[in-house]
Amino acid sequence: MMSVLQVALLSLVLLARTTVAFLSIGGGISSHVSITGTALLQEVSKACEMVIKEAGHEFKPTGSSPEELVQACLGPTATGQVSGAKFHTALQEIYTQNGLVDRDFVASAPHHFNSETFLEGRGLITKGMVAIKANIRKENFQAARETLGRVLHTLQDFYSHSNWVELGYTEPYINLLRPDLPLENLADVNTPTCSDCESGTCPNSILPDILQEMKLTSGYMGVFYSSKPQGKCSHGGAGDLSSTTAPRGGISKDERRFDNVAQHNAAVNIATTASQQLVENIRLAVGNEEFLRTMGIARSAVVCFVIDTTGSMSDDIAEARAVVNEMIDSKKGTQDEPSEYILVPFNDPEFGPMIRTSDPDKMKEEIAKLKPRGGGDMPEMCLSGIQLALTGAPSGSHIYVFTDAAAKDSELKDTIIALIRRTKSTVSFFMTSYSRRRRRSTTGGAFQQYKELALASGGQAILVTKKELPQATSIIRDTSTSALVTILQRSVNPGKTETFSFMLDESLQNITIYITDAVVFSLTNPTGVSQSNTETSGKLGTIHTVGNLRRILLNADNHKGIWKVKIESREPYTVKVTGQSIITFIYNFVEKFKGPHPGYALLSGRPQAGQPATLLLSVVGKKGPSSMTVGNIGLITVSGPEAVSNSTLTDLGNGDILVTVDAVPDGEFLIILNGEDTESKSAFQRQSTTSMSLSKVNIQAVVASNMEPGKPLELPFSVMTQGPGGQYSIIAKNDRDFPMTYPSSLTLTTGELINDTLTITPPAGTPSGTDVSLTMEARSSTGADSNYVVLRMSVVTKITDLAPPVCEGVKVLANECPQDMSACELFQWEFSANLTDGNGTGIERIILRKGNGTLSYTPLNNTIIQTEYNASCCSQIVEFIAVDEVGNVGKCYHSIVRSSGQPALTLSVSLWFCLLVSTLVVRP
Repeated sequence: MMSVLQVALLSLVLLARTTVAFLSIGGGISSHVSITGTALLQEVSKACEMVIKEAGHEFKPTGSSPEELVQACLGPTATGQVSGAKFHTALQEIYTQNGLVDRDFVASAPHHFNSETFLEGRGLITKGMVAIKANIRKENFQAARETLGRVLHTLQDFYSHSNWVELGYTEPYINLLRPDLPLENLADVNTPTCSDCESGTCPNSILPDILQEMKLTSGYMGVFYSSKPQGKCSHGGAGDLSSTTAPRGGISKDERRFDNVAQHNAAVNIATTASQQLVENIRLAVGNEEFLRTMGIARSAVVCFVIDTTGSMSDDIAEARAVVNEMIDSKKGTQDEPSEYILVPFNDPEFGPMIRTSDPDKMKEEIAKLKPRGGGDMPEMCLSGIQLALTGAPSGSHIYVFTDAAAKDSELKDTIIALIRRTKSTVSFFMTSYSRRRRRSTTGGAFQQYKELALASGGQAILVTKKELPQATSIIRDTSTSALVTILQRSVNPGKTETFSFMLDESLQNITIYITDAVVFSLTNPTGVSQSNTETSGKLGTIHTVGNLRRILLNADNHKGIWKVKIESREPYTVKVTGQSIITFIYNFVEKFKGPHPGYALLSGRPQAGQPATLLLSVVGKKGPSSMTVGNIGLITVSGPEAVSNSTLTDLGNGDILVTVDAVPDGEFLIILNGEDTESKSAFQRQSTTSMSLSKVNIQAVVASNMEPGKPLELPFSVMTQGPGGQYSIIAKNDRDFPMTYPSSLTLTTGELINDTLTITPPAGTPSGTDVSLTMEARSSTGADSNYVVLRMSVVTKITDLAPPVCEGVKVLANECPQDMSACELFQWEFSANLTDGNGTGIERIILRKGNGTLSYTPLNNTIIQTEYNASCCSQIVEFIAVDEVGNVGKCYHSIVRSSGQPALTLSVSLWFCLLVSTLVVRP
């Protein structure tokens, strides 16, 4: 029986449509999405239960929605609201990368185990698992998720594209996860494998000799050519040109048809089990807590400070230190306690290093170490510090910048905007007045640049004196929450009198209105009660003024309904309304791709001008998608009062919606969503924070493999424009400052694709698991149009240790255990075993997974590690795992339970066995 968590997670991946196919588009009961989701939910469920039990609590979700389950997983002692948005986002990142294998590697046989490329396909899985474990150890969770999605696609395709099912196997081919074990009985290229199938839908066209000899084969896939080796099976289907060449037909079990129902169902079941084995291996290698962090199950707030440490910043650093200490102390033990703290100092010419920790006391220590020094030439390396924060912090983070100087590295502005749009992180600036040696004219220009970056991210740009800074930092306490949502966001330029309407619902708490660069305003609630800017403490809320910021904190009484804020100003101004609620949405701009297995690919850059914009959007609420209805989704310009609502919605089920907008507004725009929480019958309004715009330029690149230290990696890319042709600059930057070579410009002709290559070389000493963010931009000669692509790559050292630790049972003493279990507590049993890692990297840790006894062992640096386990005869099973330095996992298991259910009085050594997680094979 599935647990509540398993049922809930399953609801995330089983979509309403009844598609029955190994496809990457949509859902269905046997898509790559549902297979992947089922495997993930099993392991998330196990990890949550173990973490909660280790903390001394019982894992008891109050319901089946993701939000309730995430809160239960984080522990019953934490108070406050918690959003499941990051969990949804993590799942979507895995699903998206899984589907992209069908676009980016459509003609790569190893990525799909086509054309009998078994060794090469296993190599992709092995290298991928190594990269995932290395990334998680370096806390590069997004890179790990993306690789996991791709690896799972390849593994799942083995069971659909090969004849494993036809050979009669009902369990996964575990050797695919064990590169130290041989792949045996493979059909060679000269061995015919299929008979001709004129209709294309024969129940089983594999030759009898292949089945009798248990030869492993897979179908050939002709994406561009119809030729294949003589007598070989084809993949089959309309996208396979080789399926019309004898022997015709195909053995793919991607889709369930009348002729292959049993084979298709068997392939789905085995692929699901195999996917779970792979995910379990990763979970055991990295530990439950790190696995849950990888899956986005953590308190959502991530607080990141980017702090100028030049000589004039003494007061600012002291205030940042006070804010961190106050936040840590006030939010400890609540769901708003940050799950991670990040600190990036910058000076001139230095910036960094980035310091990240989940330990609040450690962050207190690090920020206490900051000392103002140097400076004096006004501009500092501010944008370099922000770039480091955006590439190192998780997506959706809140980044707070403290500075009193202009940015020396302003050429990074476009790169920063690209990273903001890719990560959907919010950047807020606290810029204090310059010292006397700095001209105020420079202040205006510098602040304007910071305002533009803040606006692009949905953050705030606050200009204050150093004395006012403690008041301004209240915004950090407002926004460092796990369930922050935006209800309204606008920027008016040039200034004019404008009235903005926004809807508040009963789920919202701690509602705050921010107005910058405007003095005169009034607020009206749904019943007609008004409050002007002159009433600092009125019937509707409390107004705080600091520098150019007006912060209105609404009173906690009933606020449900339509509110209005009227702003009068001749100068440009911004207005933003936020609150805390678990009702929110996540989204990505996507584009449809064709091919044998069509789907939707995430747009890394800006949507194309002159074409409909497509979004894949998911609604998140307290009781799950079934309790949410969406009324309208539109696009609205940042400076416009009305939304463009000519969108077409396709409900994919379970809160997943495909949105097509035919007429996209000009300029910077945002997404606005209106819906209803059917549980409370309350209408709600939500808005995105990250602005977007269109481009006639398109730049694409695909990362085909990981990088190795000291070795150059060639990265093909392509550029095309639907606008005017001519010279386009190519600008590439990476956050590790690795050497790169690429063309500085390309000559484009309207509508024609131009291909070229970028080469990047990580230094020889780069640690394995290092995450690299690469931003490439194509910009017209006039600067009027540009687009970008953001890529994440990993540096992974070539691993030669591919075998897991080995467990050898030595002794079992259980003859004291009675047959009468009512007296079992009075007796003990013992089990001893030796653990070795052969010529491997050495065992890093040993963990007891099952059993209520005591496990002890000799030092881990010993060649042979001797283990001793003692337990009550009531606890009759022991299982412990050993993880080596590179993440290979071995499991040692023993039971004193006889088949009759009674404990054995005497066990000889011959009854012990070692179960290697990587092999899942019992060895007598």
